[in-house]
Amino acid sequence: MSPADVVRRFLETSQASVRSDPPRQDLIQDVISRREAFVSACGALATWAPPASTGRSPKDTVTVRRPESEAGIDWDSPNNVAIEPTTFDMLFSDALAMLRKSGAIWVTHRVLGADPSWALPVTTVTDRALTALFTDNMFRPLPPDLSRSCFADQPFTILALPWDRLDPDRYAGRLRVDPATGRTSRMAVAFDYDRRMGIVIGSAYLGSVKKMAFTAMDYYLPARGVLPMHCSANEGKDGHTALMLGLSGTGKTTLSADPLRALLGDDEHGWGPNGVANFEYGCYAKLIHLDPEREPAIHHAVFHQADPLRHGSIVENALMYPSGHFDLDDERLTPNSRASYPLSALPSIKESGAGGHPSTILFLTADANGVLPPVSRLTRSQAMLWFLMGYTSKLAGTETGVSEPGSTFSRFFGEPFMPRLPSVYASMLGERLDRHGTDVYLVNTGWGGGPYGIGRRMDIRLTRSMVNAALSGALKNVAYEEDRRFHLQIPLACPGVPDLSVLRPRSTWSDPRAYDAWADRLAAEFAAHFKRAYANKGLAVEIAEQCPGM
Repeated sequence: MSPADVVRRFLETSQASVRSDPPRQDLIQDVISRREAFVSACGALATWAPPASTGRSPKDTVTVRRPESEAGIDWDSPNNVAIEPTTFDMLFSDALAMLRKSGAIWVTHRVLGADPSWALPVTTVTDRALTALFTDNMFRPLPPDLSRSCFADQPFTILALPWDRLDPDRYAGRLRVDPATGRTSRMAVAFDYDRRMGIVIGSAYLGSVKKMAFTAMDYYLPARGVLPMHCSANEGKDGHTALMLGLSGTGKTTLSADPLRALLGDDEHGWGPNGVANFEYGCYAKLIHLDPEREPAIHHAVFHQADPLRHGSIVENALMYPSGHFDLDDERLTPNSRASYPLSALPSIKESGAGGHPSTILFLTADANGVLPPVSRLTRSQAMLWFLMGYTSKLAGTETGVSEPGSTFSRFFGEPFMPRLPSVYASMLGERLDRHGTDVYLVNTGWGGGPYGIGRRMDIRLTRSMVNAALSGALKNVAYEEDRRFHLQIPLACPGVPDLSVLRPRSTWSDPRAYDAWADRLAAEFAAHFKRAYANKGLAVEIAEQCPGM
């Protein structure tokens, strides 16, 4: 009997109250009645998690290693932490035991993927109404033609016990030792791709459920001819689709929420034979320092006034005063405060969540070194290199233990969620760039005029002007010069940018020699990471030659 069948039999015989796909308003009422969240002044739901659950926990994210699938997973990646099948069996057994003790169980049946030919059915089973509501926000309703999907009879099951804890003695030698306690971790986010199941125990961060579903898609889709991407997507009035790839905090959600363009989705998409399609039904936006004047669409989506039973936005780990109002600049609990809300709360969306093949791709990076240009064009080889490197500065709060920005390389701008060998994703992108003639640009949403602590974060309004120039095709018609250190094509002009000196980062530093020192250091970091990650991967010479510092 498969794990999904075991879960189904368990639910049929459970003594708990099993609420399968309850109406949305009933689900919100369950959250409020059980005090899993509090109603804020605007009607949104406010919730808080323990300090260890204010971000993802990569070291507690583990994958079953089985002979049937191990050749397709990159076990050299630090994000693919292997466990024995027997350990997953223990987690499965313990998850069912925890559910058995709960008084109520919520079950939601949703899908990931707006393209019905590859929509993945996802069944989430949890003892928290809030988690079920989160999946109602974030995952898509079952389409009427689900039988068309290549995954129609291969659903993925998630068991989510966010507030339970593992017995550290029971898992000694099987899971990691938590240095904070000196004992085996009491948290696990576990994948079993062969048995099509994921288990979350001990992580109350709602993003753990979201990223579990995303990672599953990233594993299953390439075998079906679909390239999964950590990106936002929108569509212009001309019907041209654009993708924005970037790690958390680089601006995917903010920049894609453009009132002049229809949003497909803000974080996760697949590029298949029919074009681009959103995985999700909602958005999961960072809230820290959210400005209603600069980001009005997101602010309104989260904080508009509505009856709580009709609102449904979830505000996670943000400071709320007794009055029910939020302080989005207070980061004492975490800088990674978040909001989950349905896409329908935004003013300009494409309801289908699907679009054509992209005409433009933007790689977003938040460079805390302050040395990359705010916008630059990439040749095909340069695009492949930057896709493989996935450089940004990891921002505080996205993961537990990160307190200030530092350089990081996350291949495909989403390495923790890309379990397959890097050649799989890279070759799929290269094939699509060649086939569709897509333009690629690098956009630095990080710092200029100096590094973090000295320089300033790029003005979002200026970044929007550069993004608009790229998406409109205006940057095709300007002259470029090459930055030979970073192998980037820097435009000499850009519509909407009155001070052209900002296009050349060295000119924005008060001390050009200091710029050179910081830039050389970052280029050396690129070269060191490339040699460590790709020296023996057989990459084409023309791609390797585009690596800074090489």
